[in-house]
Formats: sequence, structure tokens, C-alpha cells
Amino acid sequence: MELPLTHKDIIKVLPHRHPFLLVDMITELELGERIVGVKNVTINEPFFEGHFPGNPIMPGVLVIEAMAQVGGILARLSEPESMKEGVDSAIYFVAMDKVRFRKPIVPGDQILFELTAMRKGSRIWKMKGKATVQNTIAAEAELVAALR
Repeated sequence: MELPLTHKDIIKVLPHRHPFLLVDMITELELGERIVGVKNVTINEPFFEGHFPGNPIMPGVLVIEAMAQVGGILARLSEPESMKEGVDSAIYFVAMDKVRFRKPIVPGDQILFELTAMRKGSRIWKMKGKATVQNTIAAEAELVAALR
């Protein structure tokens, strides 16, 4: 796949669909090592209706989910067997550690997710991730994903 990866490419890699696909684009990719993804946060996101009326803030759990989706793209594309047609290879977000939220994310923000592989294998991947908005860290975490 050629960079940048857009929606039509991402849905070939991840099983998620609207409204739960939280990655808009992949701008950088070093297979087995590192990935950078983008999420454009808009006021029409369904979660803003209730979180919070009059003061919309992207829920932290969804920031981490978006980060995990970007990490899932890194893991799947780095493991060619998981991308073969006809192979039932789901990817599961199985653990998170050292999660920190540093800045609220609001409509109009563009989040850059950067994840780096800490430990990788054919089935289990541990990654260190950060979410930045305008060069300021909004969230960071260590995530573990399992390929089936």
C-alpha cells in the first residue's frame, strides 16, 4: 500500500466501521517499527451529543481506542500472514498500561497518533503511543494487541 493510507485503505486492514472507525489517515509507516495516524475531530461525532452538552470533549477511552486502532494497523501490515485473503485474522486490543491524559481534545482538533513497537511477534505486539494536538501531548499509553 502506498502512503498516505486513506479510508479506503484502512478498511481493508481493520474490521471497524463507522461510527467506530476512529482513524482517518496513516501518514507514516515503518513496518515492524513505527506508525503515524491522523484523526480529524469534528462536532458531528456521535459521542459529543452526550459528552458533554455545551462543553464537548472527546472521551479519553475513545482517544485510547483510536490510538489502538493505529497500532493495529502497524501490527497487521507488519505481519503479512494476517493480511492474506481468506485468513480469519482478527486483532484484539488486550491491555493498556501507563495511560495518561494531559489535554482535552475538542471539536476542530487534529490528533496525530504516533506508535512505536516495544515488543513484537507474530501474535503479540506491545507498543508505546502518544496522541498530540498542535505539538502538545494530549494522551499517552502503552498498548498490547493480539493477532488471532
